[in-house]
Amino acid sequence: AANRHLITREDPRYPPRLREIPNPPPVLFALGDPEVLSLPQIAIVGSRSPTPQGAEHAFGFGRSLAARGLTVTSGLALGVDGQAHRGALAAGGLTVAVCGTGLDRVYPAAHRDLAHAIAEEGVLLSEWPPGTPPKAEHFPRRNRIISGLSLGVLVVEAATESGSLITARDAMEQNREVFAIPGSIHNVLARGCHRLIREGATLVETAED
Repeated sequence: AANRHLITREDPRYPPRLREIPNPPPVLFALGDPEVLSLPQIAIVGSRSPTPQGAEHAFGFGRSLAARGLTVTSGLALGVDGQAHRGALAAGGLTVAVCGTGLDRVYPAAHRDLAHAIAEEGVLLSEWPPGTPPKAEHFPRRNRIISGLSLGVLVVEAATESGSLITARDAMEQNREVFAIPGSIHNVLARGCHRLIREGATLVETAED
């Protein structure tokens, strides 16, 4: 179909920032507009089970950053990822969802309508061919793509063992900027962000930051 694309590293549509990382995918499967992949992107990641405030932050930052012309990139997961995508769409902006499955399978299934909306207004992306089911080992691997596409990564809420911290570490190794939103010292989902800030991530309170 016209909106389905197979992009090799030799293809001029291959995202230039992703080409720079140590282990870029040899091939990308895309559903939507592949030209979006070369636009300036900001990744927004965080907990799959955020607090109500964390979910609000993810939506608000996604909307504000998309309204300022940045493409919002995330992983289509429940929680922060989904809210960031929705925020970008609400602003009439562009968003990229990097999937851990083949693009003929939406995971989680609850995000089927969201995935269709992203394909209409941005692009769904995967290094896995059609038919690939969700596997635990795929999701840490896709995180390097989320950070690799982006100018920087914003972590909204994350526990100390969160997969979002893997994305942040990938970003640091790829010489991308890392941003983190602080929270209450009593909120376990703020501890990962606080660790990142102690390690040098930029503390963020507003989209202007």
